Amino acid sequence: MISPRLSGSLVAAIATALVLLILAAGCTGTESTPAAGAGQTTAITDGFGRTVTVPSSPESVVCSGSGCLRYLVYLQGQDLVTGVEDNEKKESMVEGRPYALVYRSQFKDLPLIGEFRGKEDPEKIIALSPDVIFKAYIIGASHRADIDDADKLQAKTGIPVVAFSYGSLRSDTEKAEMYAGLRAMAEVIGKQDRAEEVIAYIEDTMADLERRTGDIPASEQKEVYVG
Repeated sequence: MISPRLSGSLVAAIATALVLLILAAGCTGTESTPAAGAGQTTAITDGFGRTVTVPSSPESVVCSGSGCLRYLVYLQGQDLVTGVEDNEKKESMVEGRPYALVYRSQFKDLPLIGEFRGKEDPEKIIALSPDVIFKAYIIGASHRADIDDADKLQAKTGIPVVAFSYGSLRSDTEKAEMYAGLRAMAEVIGKQDRAEEVIAYIEDTMADLERRTGDIPASEQKEVYVG
């Protein structure tokens, strides 16, 4: 388990580095997925163990919940987004979110799907008719209520909802949730190789920082605040 004192700075450092990695990649290294016939579907297992039937090659998605759009950008799926939460349109809320700084011009003109932190408006989503809804939930000991919420959103909209916990780097359990979410999203949009690349980058970065700081006594470690 990574030191709690390092987790905040790690999150910020890794988030920034991942966006820079996306920019450096540009159009190279992207995966090509064979075109599926119209109407073809596939069953995937989301981050909560729900079986969800989704289009084999979705052409449009929306993201609801804190960090959901961030993860989609990490997976280089930003061009699939057809609507955003209101925080993506507010200049005052861009700072501290590197992915939003990079793609603000793209996201700010998209239609609204609701308020940020997962307060989506089902009617607005229905009007956009995306192929898939990605829904991220905050970290919690039990996700029973989150599963019920995802099921209700899917029933209201008639659109497949792929749900997962945002996770964190604070513990191995929460890190596993984070990776499960990335992998579930990647499976839907055909970016499995990219997900493994992102996860490997996170692991390598964490290991590097641990090597650099492993010999610092706990009493001498600095505390940081990530706003």
